[in-house]
Amino acid sequence: MPRSKIITALDIGTNGIKVLVVKKNKENEFENLALIQEPVLGVRKGVVINKENVSKAIRKAIEKAKEKYGYKLDSAFVNIGGSHISNISSHGTVAVSRADRKISKEDISRVLQDAQTLSLPPNYEILDLVLKEFTIDGGEGVKEVIDMQGTRLDANVYLLIGFSPYKKNLIQAILDSDLKILDIIPSPVASAEAVLTQRQKELGVGLLEIGAGTSTFTVFEDGDLIHSAVFPIGSANITNDIAVGLKVEVDIAERIKSEFGSCLFKGNDKKEKIKLDDSEFLVFSRKQLSHIIEARVSEIFKEAQKELKKISKQGLLPAGIILTGGGAKLSKITELAKKEFKLPCKTGKSLPFKGLGDDPCFATACGLILYGTSTDGGSGRVQTNEGIVDKIKKFFQIFLP
Repeated sequence: MPRSKIITALDIGTNGIKVLVVKKNKENEFENLALIQEPVLGVRKGVVINKENVSKAIRKAIEKAKEKYGYKLDSAFVNIGGSHISNISSHGTVAVSRADRKISKEDISRVLQDAQTLSLPPNYEILDLVLKEFTIDGGEGVKEVIDMQGTRLDANVYLLIGFSPYKKNLIQAILDSDLKILDIIPSPVASAEAVLTQRQKELGVGLLEIGAGTSTFTVFEDGDLIHSAVFPIGSANITNDIAVGLKVEVDIAERIKSEFGSCLFKGNDKKEKIKLDDSEFLVFSRKQLSHIIEARVSEIFKEAQKELKKISKQGLLPAGIILTGGGAKLSKITELAKKEFKLPCKTGKSLPFKGLGDDPCFATACGLILYGTSTDGGSGRVQTNEGIVDKIKKFFQIFLP
């Protein structure tokens, strides 16, 4: 099997690490070679706070993937998450340099660099750059400008920024596990790559990923990313609420959430009974459990509604809201989402991936694979401290023939 066609994704979350190893077959589908989930301590709200613990967990996960796949894994596409990630719109302007007024790669490089020349908050850096459009001599809405003629080139971009020390912690934890970093991709970008179709992005759509420690909300319209936000609330908060409400340990609360949890209660109340140990049982009300879950999920939805209000898009996304992440597996969550957002809502699927597409908790890992293949095909480009030049290379590979 050609090693160059093997791609590895490393998804570092609050409660666990996922390693996904795939190859692309002749039908242009991804074949799953290894999928490992390893619990992790040392990540809080999507941010690495204990590098040593995280590095050990990565090493264990990679070793298990190696045993399953049969070959050494030495590099991966990696996500970065956490509520420190925010967004800024920016604009760049340059004069076209060639005498014949044809726009060149160098002009694009200069205008994208100019768009990134701005003042950021202390200790923050650009994590990713998303092109909205180019403008040539005032003509807006152009996506591909090579060899077009003009005297002035403008670029409107969307920058995702993050707290530099958190990124450094993430990088060091991965490097300490003897794994090379091909690229670091913000979780919101990765998830959208896996779950959303181009048609949904054109119509207007919101993607809400409910992870363990955080929830990420991204909004697309006219094919472009127009807004993103990360909330420090996730499915672990639901588990904690159940633990407090039913007066049980967190592990028992997680089990109850998985087996009996629902976001909405309908019909007559029912008592459930589960065994805690050899001599103790817990009896609880399904109605009470649903009310606990509904309250916290509604809080997450309200945070997303606030973001829609900021950009005047409440009730104005024709493609609706797509739910993903582990929290999207809760029973009746789409029904509650329709009630709260008053929009069409459904659970997202990563369609190109056999056996993984129906599980929303793998959206980020699948997105890392897709992002990697669309930018450099998994060629092994090492980027432990990616900068402006690397981002511009990425744009050429995406937009140019």
